[in-house]
Amino acid sequence: MTELAHSANRLLASLDEDKIATLQLHLKVLELPQETVLFETGDTIKTVYFPLSGVVSMVVDLATSEMIESAMVGRDSLVGGSAAFDNQVSLNRVVVQVAGAASALNVDRFRELAQQSESFRAKLARHEHFLLAQAQQSAACNATHPLEERLSRWLLRCRDLLDSDEIPLTQEFLADMLGVRRTSVTLVAGALQKAGLIRYQPGHIRLVDRGALLDSACECYGTAHADRLLGATPARPA
Repeated sequence: MTELAHSANRLLASLDEDKIATLQLHLKVLELPQETVLFETGDTIKTVYFPLSGVVSMVVDLATSEMIESAMVGRDSLVGGSAAFDNQVSLNRVVVQVAGAASALNVDRFRELAQQSESFRAKLARHEHFLLAQAQQSAACNATHPLEERLSRWLLRCRDLLDSDEIPLTQEFLADMLGVRRTSVTLVAGALQKAGLIRYQPGHIRLVDRGALLDSACECYGTAHADRLLGATPARPA
């Protein structure tokens, strides 16, 4: 993979050329198959990931063996960035939701670079605030909004990260991310399909009418804080 591929990540693309050149020496591109667990809750963070494609979810495990998504990350951010601020323990389970690739960096090298550059630390802090804002919005959304609105918002967010209307996901995985029963997702997805907003086949969802899906989504889709906290949108994946 080339430097252009690394710049598909929003954070890496925002760095000065000298910092990109320094990081390039230590970054390693890894494939991330679907359902790969990057961290379990309580794991020591040993590697930091800058997604280049695909989608990664941060989820909270419940005592009932259920889980619910607190934040979603793609080429707009990074995973494990809290390690730059002396927190090397993962607070969530982090799982690959849609297969992709990421530029990976050893955590010791990552912390060294963060300590050497105030501007890099500032960018990392904004990305951590972005994840916190997502988690707060997700908590409010799950508590107050109907499943159809939440599913529409979730599909739109996933579409933005993938830059594609084609989303390779099963209803079972969707149910896990939304913290509901699979039968509930089946009913709501069926309603969206009947209304002409999506097309669903086993393991695959296609967004058909983005405008209508925007109307169906809850207000949370417009409050992701990405542009305010992170700046310019990422380059398209190479």
